Amino acid sequence: MGKVIDLSKSVYEICNEHPDVAAIMKDLGFESITNPGMLKTAGRFMTIPKGAAMKNIPMEKIKEAFALKGYDLKE
Repeated sequence: MGKVIDLSKSVYEICNEHPDVAAIMKDLGFESITNPGMLKTAGRFMTIPKGAAMKNIPMEKIKEAFALKGYDLKE
């Protein structure tokens, strides 16, 4: 079974559990995720779906990128 990411968790929690997620998200257009201060503040309440909506990044594109890296996104 692949690695599973729970989309109801905050970006901060996900990045602590799976450190390589930050690089995947940065490649998708979430540039500020690599800023430790931003991750510790906004990342504590921001989820991937909320961030995708704010940045106008389709969830399908995010799911595809994570699937290529061996992740399964659980809604």
